[in-house]
Amino acid sequence: MKLKRFLLRYYPPGIILEYEQGGQMKTKTLDLLDLSPDMHPEIVAKDLSTKEPLITKTRIPQVEKLVSKLQHKISNVLDHQYYLFKVLRAHILPLTNIAFNKSGSCFITGSYDRTCKVWDTASGEELQTLEGHRNVVYAIAFNNPYGDKIATGSFDKTCKLWNASNGQCYFTYRGHTAEIVCLSFNPQSTVVATGSMDATSKLWDVQTGSELATLSGHSGEIISLAFNSRGDQLLTGSFDHTVVLWDVNTAQQTTTLIGHRGEISTAQFNYDCSLVATASMDKSSKLWDIRTGQCIGTLRGHSDEVFDIGFNSTGQQIVSGSADGTARTYDAGTQKCLHVFEGHEGEVSKVCFNPQGQRILTGSTDKTARLWDANIGECLQVFEGHTDEIFSCVFNYEGDIILTGSKDNTCRIWR
Repeated sequence: MKLKRFLLRYYPPGIILEYEQGGQMKTKTLDLLDLSPDMHPEIVAKDLSTKEPLITKTRIPQVEKLVSKLQHKISNVLDHQYYLFKVLRAHILPLTNIAFNKSGSCFITGSYDRTCKVWDTASGEELQTLEGHRNVVYAIAFNNPYGDKIATGSFDKTCKLWNASNGQCYFTYRGHTAEIVCLSFNPQSTVVATGSMDATSKLWDVQTGSELATLSGHSGEIISLAFNSRGDQLLTGSFDHTVVLWDVNTAQQTTTLIGHRGEISTAQFNYDCSLVATASMDKSSKLWDIRTGQCIGTLRGHSDEVFDIGFNSTGQQIVSGSADGTARTYDAGTQKCLHVFEGHEGEVSKVCFNPQGQRILTGSTDKTARLWDANIGECLQVFEGHTDEIFSCVFNYEGDIILTGSKDNTCRIWR
């Protein structure tokens, strides 16, 4: 094995090693999820060299510099006051979802007007309109980190795969017998998974356009799905109150997470895919150990349905948003509530951490989005101007641009 070069990953912090073995280039990642600004870089570097044979004694000074660079990046509190850059009168009917590509250079919007549009983030200009669906375009995604393909899932029961730069439709995936409401690319961008109101998920081949497998087993609609970071497991959340973990290669169920007493609204892996967080209409969220399938904690406190849940980039904290008008953060280790975020005058339907994990963004039916300090629970900024409920809000990769999407048919860029 011969080390060729180091690459940095900021969110969550880690060092990627590119090396040659048997004439082939390979990579491995050293996660530094617990890295903090007060650690000594030389101690961290020496510790890595004892665990990783590719980091030889002569490489330690180089690794020290990389650790120091990561520490500088994560200690940089993004004290950013966002301003409204542009209002995009994006569609003639309400939007359904918005999503960035990995770099944040462009984003997509889906709509009840049966189209998906591609936008340039820097200028706010429309780049492409993806037309062809015969009903609402509900689920949309880039094949990040590559960003050269887009998948759209529709109420017309089909999923389409598109060229992100010229808008050409590669394939139409047919087979579901009801609306497609969620989809995801695997991390390798070789498979698209779709979840449908027909209670099944399907796996589709990105290269050939063929169906690879149907995942049957749920007794209710599937409204959430997610791949793990290796792409060999898929998580599906259903109205049947359960979440199922599937082996992607065999299309078999491996684990069923049973315990919620209401429909699942979403299910997410943490960064290293050891834990799953689930949110439910039963007013609770739960944390599960993926190896055992056991519930290790119930995240209580909300007084109404929980709509959304997410981990910060290191997987150490969880945020949830509820119909009770609040968001809450929890410690993933202790499952204790850290902060309650109060201020919205309507349901909180969307929540997310910024990449650095120091800020939280919430979207609400009260027509506003809010930015919060994740460490003290204080509201830092209110994003006003939409004339109908906000159903989608996202950060770009660096965390310095925010998108908000609303039922008022517009999308707003804040920077």
